[in-house]
Amino acid sequence: MKKSLSLTLLIITGFALFSIASCGSSTQPQAKSNIPEAAKQVAKADYTYDEEEMASAEKNAAASSTRAFKGFSIYGDARSPDNHYIPAGYMGDYSDVKIDAACFDNPHSGTTCIKVTYSNAVSQGARWAGMYWQSPANNWGDKKGGFDLTGAKKLTFWARGAKGDERIEEFKLGGITGLYPDSDIAGIGPVMLTQEWKQYEIDLSGKDLSYISGGFCWATNIDVNPDGAVFYIDNVKYE
Repeated sequence: MKKSLSLTLLIITGFALFSIASCGSSTQPQAKSNIPEAAKQVAKADYTYDEEEMASAEKNAAASSTRAFKGFSIYGDARSPDNHYIPAGYMGDYSDVKIDAACFDNPHSGTTCIKVTYSNAVSQGARWAGMYWQSPANNWGDKKGGFDLTGAKKLTFWARGAKGDERIEEFKLGGITGLYPDSDIAGIGPVMLTQEWKQYEIDLSGKDLSYISGGFCWATNIDVNPDGAVFYIDNVKYE
């Protein structure tokens, strides 16, 4: 009992001395230097826990954002209410390009696909041509539009050539500049088409998709298609 009482008195005396020292301290650094080591360890442990908790919360938020993206269609079928963007951005030798967005010629799925006819007339003297699917139509960055596609990991589409060996120099999205520019750009190419439907994919990892007014695009030229080209596109969507 005496030994326990002595130990208790010693502990009380220690805390009393610590309180007196703390109250007598006139500067903040001195007060910090008097914090017991055990208290420092507790504070450090709490701080580490808070950092881990925040990191976990951010990770969960990112995962939720990814899960929230359920797909975004540009073209599924001619009359699909889920279609977005408009094939209105003619480029280069624009008179050499014809678009049939309701073609019944062997679609990949559904009842229709997109038929693109590119002639070798070089009507505007550019020797190349292309087409943007835009929002709104004819938007070259001079007006607000586009969509926030944050969370999409890729853009996929199916394509085939009428004869095979049609060469498309680039399929892409984004890249429109101007007063209201697209937030990023991504693409693939050149692509050699076959007569059979084939799915293609544009990787969107790490891309800023917060504002995309140029949802889909293709471009080619007369040098790689001296006889022109006829090709088909179907099932264009962000995933």
